[in-house]
Amino acid sequence: MNTAAWMNCLINIVRSDLPDLTNRQMGIMLSVALAPGPHTVRGLAERMGVSKPVVTRALNKLTALGYLARKRDRRDGRNICVGMTRPGAEFLESFNQLIGKGAQDIARAG
Repeated sequence: MNTAAWMNCLINIVRSDLPDLTNRQMGIMLSVALAPGPHTVRGLAERMGVSKPVVTRALNKLTALGYLARKRDRRDGRNICVGMTRPGAEFLESFNQLIGKGAQDIARAG
């Protein structure tokens, strides 16, 4: 996708009712959605190359939105497992549709 297509996609997202997420928050959302789990705060931090507090701050926002859920690992109580919720999956589907619409708009205009 070229730069104009990305700009068009981002404009569609800004105009939508979807909440604005940071790149870190989107990275965590996509990691949980696309990479095989189980997902832990430690594992997400390692995958993204950031500290655990960075992941925790992003998770605070994502859990407040209801997009991700945290649970203490039953096998090892020191670990916090992170999972996608139905609203989180719906958010990503809406986001994906907006990206697709932006790409289609560019293709039609091209």
